Amino acid sequence: MQILRIDSSTTGEQSISRKLTDELVAHFTAKHPEAKVVTRDLVADPLAHIDPITTKAIRTPPETHEEAVNAAYPAERAVLDEFLASDIVIVGAPMYNFSIASQLKAWLDRLGVPGVTFKYSEKGPEGLAGGRKVVVASARGGEYSTDQMAENQESLLTTFFGFIGVNDLHFVRVEKAGFGPDAIAAGMEAAKQEIARL
Repeated sequence: MQILRIDSSTTGEQSISRKLTDELVAHFTAKHPEAKVVTRDLVADPLAHIDPITTKAIRTPPETHEEAVNAAYPAERAVLDEFLASDIVIVGAPMYNFSIASQLKAWLDRLGVPGVTFKYSEKGPEGLAGGRKVVVASARGGEYSTDQMAENQESLLTTFFGFIGVNDLHFVRVEKAGFGPDAIAAGMEAAKQEIARL
């Protein structure tokens, strides 16, 4: 079994989503002590935003690659293979300006691969990357659970993972982090109870 941990928060030791990913890793390694844990910190080791070369490397067959694309392919494919090799994926996803961090978007861009994680047919899109559990550690300064106009973070992740076939998707969240220490403490306690149920 492999557990993949993804962090995208830029706030260091103050990061609530990183505290949640810590809790989630501890929970799942206690349940699966034999599991290998792979960590990808998208802030300490960021992925570049995709460009024409990396887009071709991600989305086209290796036998069609010219030299520059061929050189980029191994590192680009490694990100996807890491995801596909994982049984449990823990995604630290704070809300930044009503959406996700650009570092996390760059990671998602490596996962949406036609013919590998999804395909189109006469019936429409079909996800091919099911069979794994994805748990999102969500942290938000305000309270957005009922504000659909401003909520473009968890909804984006729900749409993306659903599109590639992940139907075992869970959110563990701390909301109202901007309201101060008491709100954060209450949110963390509720999140820990949610984690215990996973």
